[in-house]
Amino acid sequence: MKNYKAKDVDAYIASMSKEARPHLEELRKIILSTVPGAEEGISWGIPFYKYHGLLGGFATFKNHVSFGLAFVLENKVREQLEKKGYTTGIKTVQIRYDQKVPATAIKQILKAKAKLNTAKKNK
Repeated sequence: MKNYKAKDVDAYIASMSKEARPHLEELRKIILSTVPGAEEGISWGIPFYKYHGLLGGFATFKNHVSFGLAFVLENKVREQLEKKGYTTGIKTVQIRYDQKVPATAIKQILKAKAKLNTAKKNK
């Protein structure tokens, strides 16, 4: 759910349901620890991160948190996540409140995107 009133990520997380907050806090921690130097802010009404370009963000919905990316997920990654019960889109991973955040997969995705962004910047 977009929260256009949130001025920062802390305010966004605090305004969400108690079911959503642990997932949001974990995603935030994963992003900031995996991509040191990532810029955190609110874009398009949701927490969004940039690192030498767009990286990704997350949003809250009624029954899940959606982790969205600024690029298309590889089919292999999508298939692995779907086998574990996650719903994926072309650029998103839905994490139901009764599921664990797929930290390992998200870290791999973030590292790959950060590497692409850095390569583009250095061209």
